[in-house]
Amino acid sequence: MTRFDLAAHYLEEVRRQFRGHKRLAEGAMAQLRDDELLVALDPEANSVAVIVKHMTGNMRSRFTDFLTTDGEKPDRHRDQEFELSAATDRAEIMRCWEDGWGRVFSALDTLTPEDVGRTVTIRGEPHTVLQALNRQVAHYAYHAGQIVFLAKHLRSGDWKSLSIPRGKSQEFNTRMHTKIKDGQ
Repeated sequence: MTRFDLAAHYLEEVRRQFRGHKRLAEGAMAQLRDDELLVALDPEANSVAVIVKHMTGNMRSRFTDFLTTDGEKPDRHRDQEFELSAATDRAEIMRCWEDGWGRVFSALDTLTPEDVGRTVTIRGEPHTVLQALNRQVAHYAYHAGQIVFLAKHLRSGDWKSLSIPRGKSQEFNTRMHTKIKDGQ
């Protein structure tokens, strides 16, 4: 595999990881009632709505003009990402969510394998594109996990697993082995 092939493979893997984190968080949010999107477990905790607002503020800042401007935009007000207005509702949350992810995937679509080694800055600190993307994959995975945790906590007995349900691992493994054996 050439360096070019490896960089192309890396960019596709980043897209796959981002799509997976997005899908996981969406699966969790879909299980919540509208009012549950706004529930914080304690005064220092964040609600799903706040986590989404923070993530999308970060996405807008990091992925707007990704290769040409600092990833921390001067018009980003990070602290305000942790405050909600009284008018915040599911429609607004999901609009922001889709806008943020749209920026991520649009920026990724412009990248070429040659860009992976280029330098970008975040808060003035230089990163290769590879480092900057890894940083964001980890950041969004962290917050997607928080969203899943909150949703699972809030839905409790009504929670529908987003992966292999508890007590179903052997059944899942058997089904997967059968599919592979049968060439599916």
